[in-house]
Formats: sequence, structure tokens, C-alpha cells
Amino acid sequence: MARLGAAWKWVGRRSRLLPAILLLIAVSIDLSTPRTVSAAALYAAAILSAAPLLSLRGTVLTGVVALLVDWMMFRYFGYRRSAIAISELIMVATVTVVAGFLNRVLYHRKMQLESVRDIAAAVQLAVLPHPPDRIGPLRFAARYEAAQADAQIGGDLYVVVDTPFGARCVIGDVRGKGIGAVRAVALGIGTFREAALHEPTLTGLVERLEQALVLEAQQSGALTELEGFVTGVVVEFPRWGDKVRLVNRGHPAPLLIVGDTVQYVEPGRRSLPLGYGALDAAPECVDTVTFPEGATLLLYTDGLIEARDETGTFYDPIGKCTGHRYADPDALLDALIADHCRHTGGRRTDDMAMLAITHAPINP
Repeated sequence: MARLGAAWKWVGRRSRLLPAILLLIAVSIDLSTPRTVSAAALYAAAILSAAPLLSLRGTVLTGVVALLVDWMMFRYFGYRRSAIAISELIMVATVTVVAGFLNRVLYHRKMQLESVRDIAAAVQLAVLPHPPDRIGPLRFAARYEAAQADAQIGGDLYVVVDTPFGARCVIGDVRGKGIGAVRAVALGIGTFREAALHEPTLTGLVERLEQALVLEAQQSGALTELEGFVTGVVVEFPRWGDKVRLVNRGHPAPLLIVGDTVQYVEPGRRSLPLGYGALDAAPECVDTVTFPEGATLLLYTDGLIEARDETGTFYDPIGKCTGHRYADPDALLDALIADHCRHTGGRRTDDMAMLAITHAPINP
């Protein structure tokens, strides 16, 4: 599958040569076959293929060349003034005009698509901005890969906030797609940014997120009781010490990388996702983990670990992280994305967000 994808990329990079190749094949057929055989279909195909691949000038030039070559073939075989020759030349000229029109239509649609992409990129930057590169001894890096190639934002979120209580961050995955998921992402990010600065405890912060989602579901009616939930991990790095606190609400367990040791940070108690808090009467579980200098904490959404290769095997990030040392969190995420792409053959069926935090020296 990977080889097939590479082959298609190779073909795609040389697709602009297709009109010229078709013209050469047409000429070869005309010269190597009896005079009663015509390659008119290939002349027309060359012109039409130029419409989506070349500029307007290139499309028109292809049509003119096809017209001249076709006329020369008729002259060579002695059909210069025949009705067949005139009819075929008129056909080639008509196809050239149609191809020029199609070229303009495709050009304007391309401009519209690029405009939509620019708007989507601006929305992503506003809703899902890049985290700060550094807060004290902590270095941050984030990546977002949408399931749809042309999409810029979906149902995954991450936020990093520098607060009086230390650096706080969250990564989450909204169930569902479309505008409703994006609205839930915006709500979660806005609530977290405000609450992280004022709530002294992680449990209070998580409760604020829970209340915001439930209230949004009640007021909008867009999310039902069974669908309106967000899985997430809320993390706090106190200003002093080498500990990290986590609250996991139904989300994939983060990875802790300390030297050559890579392990999942499993929650002390399984909790329901945000939005289901009313169904769980147990107190919030806050896990505390040692986070020494040089350690890295990897937060991610299920798009990373639920991706399969062609045999159906799930992707395991531990295999990529074990036995490797990365200069910074950006290098780690770049390596994971490249390895993930190789594993899946470039296919993505779900959004994927990753947030890596490294405990680095303040003055490296």
C-alpha cells in the first residue's frame, strides 16, 4: 500500500506532461496505421486533459498544437480538403474552446477552495492556538492532524495556560463531527482558559468544565444525554518540585518517558467522560506522578493509537518512543507523526492531536 501511494505521488508530480504525451501517442498512431485510421480521440483527450493540469495559456497552446498537427496529418495523407478533415479540425477547435472554458471554471473553484482553507486556518489559529514554547522549566510542543485532508480543525482540542498554581494543560476529544464538535471545542477551550486561572484545585477545574458542557447541552439541545461528552486529561505542573498531577476523564492514558523507560500513566480509578459526571457519585481521582528533569509527558487523542495498518494492527507509540532520545518535544512529535504515517500508509480515519511536555533545565 505504501509503495502504491508513493507511485501515485510520482505520477502526480509529472501529470502536467500528460497532454504532451497524448499528442505524441496520437501522432505515432497516425503515422503507423493505415490512412483510414484517425487518432482524433487522442487529440481531443490531450486538449481536455490540459484544462485541469495547465494554465489557460497552456490549455490554448495545447489546442493550437493539436489543431496544427492534425491538419499536417491530413495534408500528409492527402485529405487536406476532404469533408472528413474539415469536420475533424472543427471538432478539435471546438474541444479547444470547451477546454479553455473548463480551465477558467476550475481556476475559480480552486481560488474559492484556497479562500476557504485560509479562513479555516484562521479559525484554527483563533480556536486552537499554538501553546507557548516554554513556561519555566517546561517546554511544550503540539500537533494537530485532521482526519480530512482539507480540514483544519475538528473535534480534538488542547490548551496550555500559565497560572498562579503552575502550568496547566488539557487535551480532549469531543464525540462527534462537524459544527457541533467545533462548538464544543471552542466551549471547552474558553472555559478551561478562564477556570484554570482561578480554580485552586484540579477537581474544581474539572467540575467547571463539566458544568459548562452540561449547560451547553441543555441550552442548545444540539447534544443529547448519550452523545454530549468529551474525554480528556487535565494536567497540572506545580511551580515547585518534580511532580505532575493528572485527572483522566475517560481518555487514553498519557505516556511518561523518563530516560529509556516508557510507560502509560494509567488513572488510579476509571472515570466517566466529561458530560457524564452526574452518573458517577465517586470523588474525582487526582493522580500524582514524579516528573524529573529530562522527562517528557505525551498527551494524545485516540486518533494516534486507534490507527491501523493494512493488517489491522493498532499503532503503538511505545515502540517508537522506546530506545530513542529526542532533543526536544518538537522532535518527538515529528518522529511520531512520520512513524504513524508509515504505519497507516498515509490513511487517516480520525482526528489526531498530540501535546508533549518536557521538563528541561531552566538554563540549558
